[in-house]
Amino acid sequence: MPTGRRSARRMVPLGIALTAISALVLFGGVVMTAGLGDGEPNPKGIGGIAMGLFLGFIGVANLVTARSGRHSSVSVDHQGLWVSNGSAQNVIPWQSLAGVGLHWSRTGRGGVKVYSIELCPNAPIDRDDPVLWPLVRDEEPMLPTLPRLRYRLPVPASSRVPLATAIQRQVPELWLGETEREAGYLGVPDRKGHRERTRGFSR
Repeated sequence: MPTGRRSARRMVPLGIALTAISALVLFGGVVMTAGLGDGEPNPKGIGGIAMGLFLGFIGVANLVTARSGRHSSVSVDHQGLWVSNGSAQNVIPWQSLAGVGLHWSRTGRGGVKVYSIELCPNAPIDRDDPVLWPLVRDEEPMLPTLPRLRYRLPVPASSRVPLATAIQRQVPELWLGETEREAGYLGVPDRKGHRERTRGFSR
């Protein structure tokens, strides 16, 4: 089941818009700094150049992320839940889990629902696995007997029912049900912590 196409479709227009704006801001900054045209050179244009470069970086990063994530997917079999980021995949084995549930919340003025599969491990996890680390979240346990660390897999609304059904078919004893969460609960990957841990391992 694909998991990244919808997100990629949203990110591409944003990336293109930011890249176009950055080009305009960068051009204006260069014109002002160099005094091209009828104006005199103005060092204030350096701020425009810096802002243009910053916006360009964000725009290109959005496009790169969208391109790499559009092929991400998830599948379920007797071994566990397989996660693919488009270039590599790994499995979260059923035997390594203490519980699996479906969380959702409403977002935006339209009350659009966002969904995620929450996978609670029963053993220590590798927070720097190349495929799985972006899914790791540290939150209050879903139940007192469950750990704080868990995997959170955002899923499109169209994949919610078939994915939940497939999981319950394989491991009904692990299913924790469906829970409504506060808006914005999905969070973001701990990229700063990941970079710091990775640097620590390379020393």
